[in-house]
Amino acid sequence: MLSSGWARVRSVLPTRDELATMGRRPRRDLLAGLTVAVVALPLALGFGISSGMGAAAGLATAVVAGALAAVFGGSGLQVSGPTGAMTVVLVPIVHSYGASGVLTVGMLAGLMLIALALVRAGRYMALVPAPVVEGFTLGIACVIALQQVPSALGVPTPEGDRVLVVAWHAVQAFLASPSWWAPVTALAVAVLMLAGARWRPTVPFSLLTVVAVTVVAELAQAPLVRIGALPAGLPAPSLGFLDPAALSSLLAPAVAVAALAALESLLSAAVADGMSVNHKHDPDRELFGQGLANLFTPLFGGVPATGAIARTAVNVRSGATSRLAALAHAAILAAIVYAAADLVARIPLAALAGVLLATAVRMVEAGSVKAMARATRGDAVVLALTALATLALDLVQAVILGLIVAGALALRAIARNVRLDETPIRADLPGDHTEQEHALLAEHIIAYRLDGPLFFAAAHRFLLELSEVATVSVVILRMSRVTTVDASGALILGDAITRLERRGITVYVSGIRDGHHQALHALGVIARLDAAGHVFASTPEAIAAARNHLHRHGVLDTVPAQEPKEELRTP
Repeated sequence: MLSSGWARVRSVLPTRDELATMGRRPRRDLLAGLTVAVVALPLALGFGISSGMGAAAGLATAVVAGALAAVFGGSGLQVSGPTGAMTVVLVPIVHSYGASGVLTVGMLAGLMLIALALVRAGRYMALVPAPVVEGFTLGIACVIALQQVPSALGVPTPEGDRVLVVAWHAVQAFLASPSWWAPVTALAVAVLMLAGARWRPTVPFSLLTVVAVTVVAELAQAPLVRIGALPAGLPAPSLGFLDPAALSSLLAPAVAVAALAALESLLSAAVADGMSVNHKHDPDRELFGQGLANLFTPLFGGVPATGAIARTAVNVRSGATSRLAALAHAAILAAIVYAAADLVARIPLAALAGVLLATAVRMVEAGSVKAMARATRGDAVVLALTALATLALDLVQAVILGLIVAGALALRAIARNVRLDETPIRADLPGDHTEQEHALLAEHIIAYRLDGPLFFAAAHRFLLELSEVATVSVVILRMSRVTTVDASGALILGDAITRLERRGITVYVSGIRDGHHQALHALGVIARLDAAGHVFASTPEAIAAARNHLHRHGVLDTVPAQEPKEELRTP
């Protein structure tokens, strides 16, 4: 028991060979890390402020979580830190429980992620349908944009945790006393970032535009709200925020944070795999790395972190080859925290709002959304519903709702493909027979072939079709093409057989697969038929039994003596 537990722990720890890859191309990795750090700085500041925890919390998260996830995560190219999706979840937690509640939730979520890694839950990420992911991303982008409305308009953030309501109140406050410095600043930053990304994708226009706007605002002495004083360095680690009495009330928010961290991190790691050559992440180790990052980041005042898709993409495009790039990004941000805190404090909040507005726009791939919406009506419904639920509810509830709807639509599609086809008995009839005898047998025996899964979503339709069988003497159910049988399907099959027998119709069953006997016997569906000798391995054997049955009841005058030919023994 102990040995298997230790084996699981070892399976999520980095190996010596993987750590050794950080020294193979250090120059490329260090340059990639520098590029990512330049891009990550304004995002870390902006997401820290958007979460309600402040710019310092965003920087601490980028440094601590970025370093731990880089070393212990399951992707050598992933970059972790504060993200827009996580800020959406954190705002109501800050509103309800304060800063200490957010830090506690982060630690609890970290423990949950580690537990998920140890039970190897990472593989199930592949089961999330693409329309759910696309709708989730679209909804997040809308929420991030709405979160920036107060800072972009230069008004204090209204109270509340519903982004639509907060944004509307911010617009009303701006219209009551308009000042155009903030909206012009935010719009200029967003437009320059989006235009620059099209013109020169490799240039970090986010930092360049923020620096330029900050310089202009300082020279013009513009009446813009700045970030404000930042501590010169990371605070000493502390557990002073923990309140044991509040742990039970914070479990539900922690589950939401852990679920989001797992979902976004594994999505980001999958994006890195798709952008690189011969690179594949380990989902369980990625959960473990994110768990450690979220466990220790709150000790330094940081917010919960995830893998960041935008920063990971920049890392890959910049030529990163190992974990050293993400580790270097965290080290460079730490150096900025220690050396340039005073300069960072002068950045206008409106400039960071512009950065995040542009980031929200770039999150949405219009072509992908259009293609997904046109694929099928069900995909369009799932995408739209997930996006709207993200705005109206929260991210985890939106994903769960999307999964439920997508699953229901998939079950409906599978159920529609289940077929109950009448099949001719001539090809399976043993021996040589006259046309008259063929016609007589066909008049009294009907064979039905069941195709597909016999499960709860399709079983009722099967029962209705089988119940409409015309008056015959014998019904043969050919089950060799049934792919699966669940309890509901087995019970309804038994109900259909009972209804046929009440009408005086004898039922034979053929071709039951080995894996289906358990469900059918456990629920007593075919026990009686088996005891009566009405269950056969092949259809020709069932037809021979049906012929004997008709002979005993005087329908047939004679019974051919030939045995079933070997080549005709088909299910």
